[in-house]
Amino acid sequence: MARYTPPLRDIRFVMHELLDVEGTLKTLPPYAETSRELIDQVIEEGGKFCAEVLFPLNRSGDEEGCRWAEGGVVTTPKGFRQAWEQFRQAGWPTLTCDPQYGGQGLPVAVGIAFQEMMNSGSQAWAMYPGLTHGAYDCLHAHGTPEQKALYIPKLVSGEWTGTMCLTEPHSGTDLGLLRTKAEPQGDGSYRITGTKIFISSGEHDLAANIVHLVLARLPDAPAGTRGISLFIVPKFVPNADGSPGARNGVRCARLEEKMGIHANATCVMDLDGAAGWLVGEPNKGLNAMFVMMNAARIGVGMQSLGLTEVAYQNSLDYAKERLQMRSLSGAKAPDKPADPIIVHPDVRRMLLTQKAYAEGSRAFAYWTALQADIALTHPDAEARKDAEDMLALLTPVVKAFITDNGFLCTNLAMQVYGGHGYIREWGMEQYVRDARINMIYEGTNAIQALDLLGRKVLGDNGAKLRKFGKLITALVEAEGTNEEMAEFIDPLADLGQKVEKLTMEVGMKAFGNADEAGAAAVDYLRVIGHLVLGYFWARMARIALDRADSGDPVYRSKLATARFYFAKLFPETAMLIRTARAGAAPLMNVEAELF
Repeated sequence: MARYTPPLRDIRFVMHELLDVEGTLKTLPPYAETSRELIDQVIEEGGKFCAEVLFPLNRSGDEEGCRWAEGGVVTTPKGFRQAWEQFRQAGWPTLTCDPQYGGQGLPVAVGIAFQEMMNSGSQAWAMYPGLTHGAYDCLHAHGTPEQKALYIPKLVSGEWTGTMCLTEPHSGTDLGLLRTKAEPQGDGSYRITGTKIFISSGEHDLAANIVHLVLARLPDAPAGTRGISLFIVPKFVPNADGSPGARNGVRCARLEEKMGIHANATCVMDLDGAAGWLVGEPNKGLNAMFVMMNAARIGVGMQSLGLTEVAYQNSLDYAKERLQMRSLSGAKAPDKPADPIIVHPDVRRMLLTQKAYAEGSRAFAYWTALQADIALTHPDAEARKDAEDMLALLTPVVKAFITDNGFLCTNLAMQVYGGHGYIREWGMEQYVRDARINMIYEGTNAIQALDLLGRKVLGDNGAKLRKFGKLITALVEAEGTNEEMAEFIDPLADLGQKVEKLTMEVGMKAFGNADEAGAAAVDYLRVIGHLVLGYFWARMARIALDRADSGDPVYRSKLATARFYFAKLFPETAMLIRTARAGAAPLMNVEAELF
């Protein structure tokens, strides 16, 4: 049967040995007193909750799913409400929220570790608080003082939950096509009418109220995305004292039947003259919603990191126990009828691929979270701007690269199990099903690639990318003459130069034909993903070399994994650069009738 052990040792390695989170936090006034001991205590207790409360609900929640009843009532699987109450009572929803509204005020860099572990425990369950925190972020940034006072404390405490209502039956990625209408009323409210689909956590029985953030059009609004406004549409309209009042005109028409994440209520929501209140400025709703969307994109990356970790742990256990055939180089367990399958080279390839992407993605994602803390709280404006640029550049990479690898790794975990991986009893097939959605929602990975190349790189002539490049240059200059680091530094430096040339080449082509950017974007994002992971794996290799004689096997393991990554995974970039350079012609010169 499946199991989950929070990877506390590796989390501490990333937090303290690689990133020195405590040292960075001392430069940020709100977090200056956040000690290493406090960070470790929070992570350890969070890991217990995820392993002991959430993980036992993962399979049962998937098998039972959510249930819809007449009138739009949705019931979550057995144990979910009790887990939510434990979550609330322990104060976990408040972890990184503003103390002004009842939060604990801990840094994002601590919260992201808890996010990862929640998703290892149960991605479907973790989506309920994940979207709620996104609603909190959005209202904290764009709500009026009255809206903040009324809604944020309830979201922070977990008494109420939140959603993000964007997609409509005819309008997915292209939000400019949305038709939901908002009619102004004389009292400052609006009547919202329309249908939204694919609304995660849209209706459930976990909380006393649900705060929907809904995109809609005002009368005479400009066409396209310039005419979209954002509204608060609560399930129950709050009374003056903040308690849930009258039932609003927003209901779940049905639950979507899905491939995975069965225990999260993915809803079709009908709004029939529902009372709503404008968030931010009229026709500027997409700008406000992007606060929530960008947080959600990093959150989706954490979903796949969590699944990669738990799938790896279980496939590793299986590979050590499952006896099949003999090693090609001679029996390794002569006292047994066959050798454990971990002796076989290809099984090791599958395991090490999972390990390399899990540990590399953890380093990358936690560093990104630390950039969020710097961007929000650093006293120096230039430092804030640099961190904001890194967040803007790398958010689509966190979302797309980590989720692509998450699906790859959960598939590899299933493959390690052979036929048993395909059988529900062992739990691996659920991870594959759950991981697949992460490449689609919150902006498909192709959309993330277009955003990276078009907006974040070519949009400023590579200025943000050059900022990250300076980190690589500094590492190369510091370690370039160290022979023991050559196997890591040489390929990283080489890729850095190739990325510079590729970016210029694609940019010049796209200047004459925008389809050239579209044709190269997906390959380009994956190249950048490896550039980032290569940077962090080189840094981790440096630490492992320095401490190789400590007697702690963690460092030998880290060094071996770094060597595997650079030898077996990093070379993928050569193929990707070649396919990116192939351009748009092989795609666009095929007439539609020839498909």
